[in-house]
Amino acid sequence: MGNRIHNAAYQSKVMSAEDAAALVNDGDMIGVSGFTGSGYPKAVPIALAARAKALHAAGTPFRVSLSTGASTAPELDGELADANAVNFRTPYQSDPETRKKINTGEIQYADIHLSHIAPQFRNGFHGRMNLAIIELTAIKADGSLVPSSSIGNNQAWLDIADKVIFEVNSWQSEDLEGMHDILGGIKQVPLDFAIPIYHSGDRPGSKYLTVDPAKVIAVVENDTPDRNSPFKPLDDVSKSIAGHLLDFLDLEEKAGRLPNPMPAMQSGVGNVANAVLAGLLHGQFENLTSYTEVIQDGMVDLIDAGKLEVASATAFSLSPEYAAKMNDNAKFYREKIILRNQEVSNNPEVIRRLGVIAMNGMIEADLYGNVNSTHIMGSRMQNGIGGSGDFARNAALTVFVSPSVAKGGAISAIVPMVSHVDHTEHDTDLVITEYGVADLRGKSPRQRVSEMIKVAHPDYRAMLQDYYDVAVKVANGQHTPHDLSQALSWHQRMLSTGTMKA
Repeated sequence: MGNRIHNAAYQSKVMSAEDAAALVNDGDMIGVSGFTGSGYPKAVPIALAARAKALHAAGTPFRVSLSTGASTAPELDGELADANAVNFRTPYQSDPETRKKINTGEIQYADIHLSHIAPQFRNGFHGRMNLAIIELTAIKADGSLVPSSSIGNNQAWLDIADKVIFEVNSWQSEDLEGMHDILGGIKQVPLDFAIPIYHSGDRPGSKYLTVDPAKVIAVVENDTPDRNSPFKPLDDVSKSIAGHLLDFLDLEEKAGRLPNPMPAMQSGVGNVANAVLAGLLHGQFENLTSYTEVIQDGMVDLIDAGKLEVASATAFSLSPEYAAKMNDNAKFYREKIILRNQEVSNNPEVIRRLGVIAMNGMIEADLYGNVNSTHIMGSRMQNGIGGSGDFARNAALTVFVSPSVAKGGAISAIVPMVSHVDHTEHDTDLVITEYGVADLRGKSPRQRVSEMIKVAHPDYRAMLQDYYDVAVKVANGQHTPHDLSQALSWHQRMLSTGTMKA
């Protein structure tokens, strides 16, 4: 490992991951770095999980509460969940072992909007944060803290935690220095100042994280790579959904309802998002900008092609190939990419000001445009709401995308009534499947029904129409017709028979 710790005071605090883990107490509330597999601590959590297993074997209880930026990786969420070391988790996760224990009740889970979590902690809603464990790229001679490949809630945790452990990771490129824009001075909400971002490329903050050095109790050196998972090859369904969205944006621009150049785009992670980015690469749109949560492979391609002027986010979510490319060329990309505090990248004020076009995935949507993005069959948590709510409520154009069916056609993504509501009909502008675009803007509930049915899979369209026809009669012509005795019958049938089909 190359020496990245150039400050004598911090050098004196260097110790092993095991010794650092021994400083963690049972019951601690811990804030850790990490967002979608980038910039998370990789050595101390493994050592902490091993310590928890040893303590449990000796009959000594040891569990902590864990708050992150978003999802992390097996070395953090997976190891600690497997060690039965997590009592409480927030705000977003995607780890299989953590998910399993959330759904058995072994881990209490609070699913919170990503823009809300730091302000809630700053205001004391979650109690005292005892410890922060934050990954850095380097510590400079003057004590400046060079951030890693994600920012997330790092500055908030450093502000409010009683004690701090740093992991300095020499795998991260030193040329990341200068890519970050950390807005300081955020104490609590309501804020007493506006966030001065008027374009995706604005940089009103600092290149460095800050902390009271007296709070730092340990520094651990590490050289483990981020968890950079390869993306699945684009399938025909994803390409079709992306094509419908790009065709829609083209028509909107020609009709004068979309400015040229296009407003900043936000997209969730996944195949459809990657297909949209690939479509933009080969499409007619130029001078693009992005104000989003994560930098994906397709954004790097758009930068390389000269089509994307700037990409603002809080973290990377790259394939191994593109992570290596970023490390090798960070000096170039830091002029085009900005990594911000999560409470800025997802801030509703900025999203609204920039007129963002937001595109996110969903599990299901109902006939009136209510969207479920978190729960399978109403009860089983999948990952969490993440930042989709931050963008959906505040974007100029809100788009939800999904294949029309799942489980080989046994589950319809368009249902009579969603089994859990994350985004109400008031926040939904477009729903897109491989069968087209449901444009819900300016339509009453009844007018939305035909739009939603046309993007459903053909196997389910007649069933949806039958449900609506009966609901109109049962509801006696009321505003949003539902037959409550049958509204969730599709989900009940799926649980009983393994398919929603009658």
